[in-house]
Amino acid sequence: MITNKRLTAAAPLLALAVSLTACGADTGAAPSTSSAAPATAGSAPTSTDSATEPAADAPFGTACSAVPTSGEGSFTGMADDPVATAASHNPVLSTLVTAVQKAGLADTLNSADGITVFAPTDDAFAKIDKKTLDKVLADKKALTDILTYHVVPGRKTPGDMESGSFTTLQGGKVTTTGSGEDYKIGDADVVCGNVHTRNATVYIIDTVLMPKK
Repeated sequence: MITNKRLTAAAPLLALAVSLTACGADTGAAPSTSSAAPATAGSAPTSTDSATEPAADAPFGTACSAVPTSGEGSFTGMADDPVATAASHNPVLSTLVTAVQKAGLADTLNSADGITVFAPTDDAFAKIDKKTLDKVLADKKALTDILTYHVVPGRKTPGDMESGSFTTLQGGKVTTTGSGEDYKIGDADVVCGNVHTRNATVYIIDTVLMPKK
């Protein structure tokens, strides 16, 4: 009985000790939670900046969806290769690649140091009458004039393209207009713009540009 009375008397003291210990733990935890908050808040701008930077220089346009998402023909793969080689891996530029090879311009384009290429799609070449196209492809000088009319010195950004007039490697001039993701090169619409290769910026267009005679 004596033992039970002592245990009964000690119970309130034990309860008080437990209560004080719990209060002490809560009090100590509060500063830790508070000090962690600034680190969380400070990390937000870094996350936002890194997410927006690549988008500002990303390719744009409806035909960009036809570009493979991986491999040598993807935007990442093309960025590793010089422009003629990169174009050869792009499924919408096969006719252009054939024309470049027939004109003997692949090495010239690949070795150029910083150019912009206006690259007609296969559908753009298909707009040309087949007899006329075959004749042009067989005439190296005429073909060279047409292809070099699609190349200008320097890497042109979308900002440069908003209202520009550029002298081509062929010697003639092309004018560019537009803003946002809507640009024209002469009468041609840009269908996938701001594509980067190792030595060039490419704007894929829906019409073949013809130099003035």
